[in-house]
Amino acid sequence: MAVLDERAAARRLAERFGFGPRPGEQVPSLEALLSPGGARQAPQLAPLSKGKKARAEQERRLVIWWLDRMVADDAERLTWFWHGHFATSEQKVRDPALMLAQNETFHRLGRGGFTELAKALVVDAAMLKWLDGNDNEVRSPNENLAREFLELFALGVGHYSEQDVRESARALTGWTLDKKTGEAKLHPKRQDREPKQIFGQTADFTAESFVDLVLGRPESAAFVTGRLWFRLVSPTPPPPDVHQRVIAAYGPGRDIQAALRAIAGEAAFRDPAATIVKQPVEWLVGLLRASGLTASDLDEKKLLNGLRGMGQLPFRPPSVGGWPSGGSWLTTSASVARLNLARLVAQKAKPEALERLRETLGMDTWSDRTKGALDGVAKDPRELLAVAACAPEYVVSG
Repeated sequence: MAVLDERAAARRLAERFGFGPRPGEQVPSLEALLSPGGARQAPQLAPLSKGKKARAEQERRLVIWWLDRMVADDAERLTWFWHGHFATSEQKVRDPALMLAQNETFHRLGRGGFTELAKALVVDAAMLKWLDGNDNEVRSPNENLAREFLELFALGVGHYSEQDVRESARALTGWTLDKKTGEAKLHPKRQDREPKQIFGQTADFTAESFVDLVLGRPESAAFVTGRLWFRLVSPTPPPPDVHQRVIAAYGPGRDIQAALRAIAGEAAFRDPAATIVKQPVEWLVGLLRASGLTASDLDEKKLLNGLRGMGQLPFRPPSVGGWPSGGSWLTTSASVARLNLARLVAQKAKPEALERLRETLGMDTWSDRTKGALDGVAKDPRELLAVAACAPEYVVSG
């Protein structure tokens, strides 16, 4: 198998496990990319009034804050991954403070053991609202959260039966959102304490023991590590021997960092064919970094409209399945929105960033065809930045 040279491999690591390089900065090491990052200063969100305007303003603040955090800290890359994996939308939750609390959980637990993260998410307040966990009680079980946990979060399609879904829903009964505190609480009177039979095992399963049971299934490790590969390496599944080594690193402790280290160490990670179309948020954050800017430096309304036009806003995944991938981001309308947003960034780009543009974007490795197209705007550094940001070699992480 052909592999990327050392320089290209380092750039790939920076783009897949982080958000790409900054002007003049050395490409970070794997350990730096996997570190917890700096302290987070989360926005203070006051209790909501009933008005849509106040909620929309809080959501706007939350989105800009997180984009700024992504620009500042590669540790947000895993937070972003888990937001897509346990996809939850403000559209239904309708409470930015709950979305922020879930985001903090992703950041705090997202580089440790998957068991702890999954146990937190199955009783997360935003998740309970999003997947109707509030309505799941002993007299009338709601299967939504149980089904999605099995199918999308932990096992994948085809690895459970309808009886497993029904019995799993019973195990998750009793959890509701306390509107006064904004936290999830277990109400014993709403909880089903009778034995349940899940995957052929009978016990008085609770939310916690349910997660332990599901993650103990052999399909779970393959599914979770497969999703890491899909989003960080390639939509093409890893070769079986590679996947087995990643699963072994993930191990009985379900160690996310160990799995990521194993992925980064595989020759298949450096396969030139393992390309990924950048999601709009990933593309924008990388471009802001390359331009020496933060999201707060731009006209916020135009920035958010640009992301909306490209089809992706943080805290607004289209469904519990998360965002699409690949060619879904390359439509004509998305390309127009991308160019307009690139020009918005280019107008504000720092002069010192423009001077190092070719180096930061890695333009010396681009195709002759792309270089020829860029020659036509080379005399205008800001237009060069805007057009280069829409080049295939930048839109697709090579």
